Order: sequence, then structure tokens, then C-alpha cells
Amino acid sequence: MILVLLVFLGGVLTILSPCILPVLPFVFARAEQPFLKSGLPMLIGMALTFTAIASLAAVGGAWAVHVNQYGRILALILLTAFALTLLSKQLADRIAQPFVSLGNRLLQTSPAGDNESGLVRAMLLGVATGLLWAPCAGPVLGLVLTGAAISGPNTHTSLLLFAYAAGAATSLGVAILAGGRVFATMKKSLGASDWIRRGLGIAVLLAVAAIALGWDTTVLTRVSLNSTNRLEQSLIERIAPPANAKTNADDVSANTSAKTSNGATADATENSPLPIEGSLPSLAGATTWLNSPPLTPQTLRGKVVLVDFWTYSCINCLRALPYVKAWYEKYKDYGLVVIGVHAPEFAFEKDLKNVQHAVQELAIAYPVALDNDYAIWQRFNNQYWPAHYFIDASGNIRAHHFGEGNYAESEQIIRRLLTEAGARNLPPAASNNASGAAASGIQAASNQAEVQSPETYVGYRRAENFVSQGGFARGKPKDYVLPATLQRNQWGLAGDWRVTEEKAVLSGASGAIAFRFRARDLHLVLGPGANGKPVRFHVLLDGAAPAGNHGVDTDASGNGIITEQRLYQLIRQSGDVGEHTFSIEFPDGGAQAFAFTFG
Repeated sequence: MILVLLVFLGGVLTILSPCILPVLPFVFARAEQPFLKSGLPMLIGMALTFTAIASLAAVGGAWAVHVNQYGRILALILLTAFALTLLSKQLADRIAQPFVSLGNRLLQTSPAGDNESGLVRAMLLGVATGLLWAPCAGPVLGLVLTGAAISGPNTHTSLLLFAYAAGAATSLGVAILAGGRVFATMKKSLGASDWIRRGLGIAVLLAVAAIALGWDTTVLTRVSLNSTNRLEQSLIERIAPPANAKTNADDVSANTSAKTSNGATADATENSPLPIEGSLPSLAGATTWLNSPPLTPQTLRGKVVLVDFWTYSCINCLRALPYVKAWYEKYKDYGLVVIGVHAPEFAFEKDLKNVQHAVQELAIAYPVALDNDYAIWQRFNNQYWPAHYFIDASGNIRAHHFGEGNYAESEQIIRRLLTEAGARNLPPAASNNASGAAASGIQAASNQAEVQSPETYVGYRRAENFVSQGGFARGKPKDYVLPATLQRNQWGLAGDWRVTEEKAVLSGASGAIAFRFRARDLHLVLGPGANGKPVRFHVLLDGAAPAGNHGVDTDASGNGIITEQRLYQLIRQSGDVGEHTFSIEFPDGGAQAFAFTFG
């Protein structure tokens, strides 16, 4: 609401912008006519038309970030033309001329005393002024459109655009009521804002160049999505209810990480009732749907629904995924619908191409909703990855489970809800907790009894147990040095790194990370260099090649390569699990490191 108010005030100040000049003659030409029958309809038409045109501009800007090939090129051309109108008054005047002529014609043909016709012409005049004003409404509009280009157009963007238009219409309405003296006063204050307009044009051209060079998937993602993701997650942490408010979640602490391997599930014994925990909330707000058109509670009525909150670099989600897929394949013909709600933890997990690739690689065939704005997450009051919600055919949430495990009990819940819905002759349930799933590699169940190392973030906002001398130089390059020895769960950096809130980026030509851990498996979320340039790495275990203890993303010599932003399994101990010092060396610069996880 505060942001909407600020944008509204920005619209009010638009009256001081040079771009408002072509609009003012039409505005003040109606100053002597009744405001409700003339001025107000014109301002309404202007605001609505501006919002529609600016929304199309937001969609065009989003194309530049999210659409490949011809659509991307067309969007870049449109953005370039938009920037040139900001830089060149002559070009802006040429584009505006047809709308100026239309406005003059409407003014000349407006008959006096014809109320109905006057209202229509006033509205049409507003449409013309909206078309005239939209191409260069000022810096605040540029910021709104830039945000839409980065995060994608949505209802929030349209609300901001309408707030901006309403602010401008308000100030113009006051100007109409105040009369022509305001017009003369405004002309004297327009010089400085002309430079602001040109500066915005330069900024847009720089943005076009960045997108054309592919920086939108690297630099812009780091700058914008990281902070957006941080704000969203901070909001969730502030407004989420305590974990023990969830049914049977007594063993999940409200202070644990959002990802957890502890679980809570409704009692699925044969004779105990499954309580109603609420209704399936709206699924609106997803930025994209994969494998399906958008689904709604209404279209799902009559189906048993499993909602799985996950994200593709989350090890807990990946280890639960084979069971979710197995349930889908086993029961989809009996009325089960599975919806994977992909709620990103890291900025790169908002990128549509990354998620599409992950869905394809993981062979996920059921619908996946990209919940980049956490709209669905917040409606469920969810706090965990993974989280499973079981919905009956009447649209009621009947059970939930957080984290890994309890797969046999979860399958029994699905079977009970299908039976309640009238399904018959269900295939036999799995005879053990494997629930019929084939899990291997990274997705294999963890050896939880041996895990004595916690999930550890590399970015400074959530980092713990970092022991390189001098601590983090937050957001700035620094030459880090590893200590001589590490205690259990301590870690450090070596080489020239730039550590941000979310990750560490290798600034120098080479560098390393070391971690003293105890667990069977060690994973690290990694990303390649700028523009997706692959980065080589070499893994050591207690200073030697891992041999038989290498993970699926390394060979016995410890060699591997980072080709995409995802979770990499680097160590899987093949014998007795012990405490070891892990290190990963990067002979190439640009590597990105996000978080360690264990299993």
C-alpha cells in the first residue's frame, strides 16, 4: 500500500514533467465547461487509456527478458524507440502529432449544450490525451516499467500503473479547477525535469544494451531478483504463523530453516478421521504454469489434490520428489491431481528457462505453478520446502506433511481420500516406506543418523560458522585466506571472492572453499560464470582425491564442471561415514556458490 501511495504521488508530480505539455492545451480548453460533464470524463478516459497502453509496454518489457528469438528482438526495438522519444523532443513531437490533431478535431467539433455528445467527446478526448501522454510520462513510470520487465507483468504492476495515472489525473483535475494561471506557472518549472527525462532515456538504452548482451540472466538477475527474493522471504518470515499452529507439527520448530527434514502429518491410521484443516485457497498469482493451463479450486472440484511446495535446488525437495512422482503415476487415473508449486529460494530459481529445464530433467509430468511472487505460498501460510497438502474432492484440506519421510502414511492419506471420492479397485499400496518410488543418485534418501552438519549458506545474510580471517567484506571483493585447521561445521574461503547476501562469486582467477563436515553426502548449490560460461572444479577429501567417495557430479579424481545453476552432489561416502575436511578448488574465475546441504 505504501508503494502504491508513493507511485500515486509520483503521478501527481507528473504535472511538472515536459511530457505533460502536449496534454495541457486539451486540459485547459475545457476549464470553462462543467467539470463533472467535461473535465472529469476526459480525465477518466485519459487514465484508463494510459493504464492500458503502459500495461502493454510492461508486457513488451517483460518480453525482452523472458522471450527468445523474434519476440525478444521486437521487444528490444520497441524499448529502443521508447528511449529515443525520451532523448529527442523532435521525435516525441512527431509521434505525438496524430494524437494532437485528433484532440484538436474533437475540441473543434464539440457542440455546446449537447450533454450526451459532450460526455462522449470528453471521454474520447481523454483517450487521445492518454495515447499522447503514455510514451513519455516520466521517471517514476520508467521505474515501474523496469520492475515489470524484470519480474514480469502482473496485477500488482497494473495496480501501480493505475495509481500513477490516477495521481496524474488528480493533479490535472486540480489544474482544471484552478484555471489557466496554473498553466503559466508550470511552464516556468519545466527546464530541470527535461534533463531528468533525457537521463531516463539514457538509462533505458543502457538497459536495452544489457539485455541484448545477455546480462539480464546474469547481472540484472543478481541485482534485482536477489533483493526481491530477500524482501519476499523476509515478509514471509514476519507474517507466517508459528509452526506449531499446523496440525501435528509439534516436532517442527518455528526457528528452524525454511527447508526441513523433520515432518508432521495427519494421523492416517485406518479408523481415525482426517480433520478438515481449511479449504483449498485460490491458485491465482502464479507467474507461469507448466504442463497445464492455470488450475482453480473450482476446476479441481471432484478431484483429490496433492499440492507439493518445492524448489529445484532444494535437496529435501529432490529427495521427496520420486515419491510424489510415483503417487502421480499410480493414482492419476483414479482421480488424483498433483500440483507442484515451485516457490524459489534463490534468485536464479525465478528464471523460467531454469525451471523449465529442471522440470524436463526431473521428468515431472504433472502441473507445475511458478509461484515467483509467493502468492500461493502465503495463501497456504506455508513455511517449508517441501510441504505436502492433501485436499479432498470437496475442496477441503484434510492433512499435510512437512519435509521428507512418512511416505507410506502419505500414500495412505491419498488412498483414503480417493476412496471417499468414490474410487474403486485402487492398485495395491506399497508394502514399505519406499511407497513404490525408485530413488537414486541425488534423490536417494539421506543417511539421517549420520548427519551432524547443518545446511549452511554461503551468502553473508544467513551464513554461520565462517572462519576466514577478518570475516566478510560485504558485497566487496576481498582476498580471503583459509585457516590452518577447521573444526566440525566450520568453513572458509580462499582467493579473491565477492560475497553478497545470497552467494559468493569468485572474482579472482582461482579460488577455493573448504568445509569440515560429518555426513554421508555433501552437496553444494553452484552456478557458472557470467553469461553461463562453464567453470571447472576439483574436489578433495582430506587433501586427496575422493576416489570411491565421489558424488554423482564428480569423478573419482574429483573433477567436475559447473554448467548451470543447480545443486551438485560432490561427496557420497561409500563406506563408514566419518568426519572429513572437504575442499573444492576452482581454477577458473566466475564460479558462484550459494549453500551447502548434507544427507
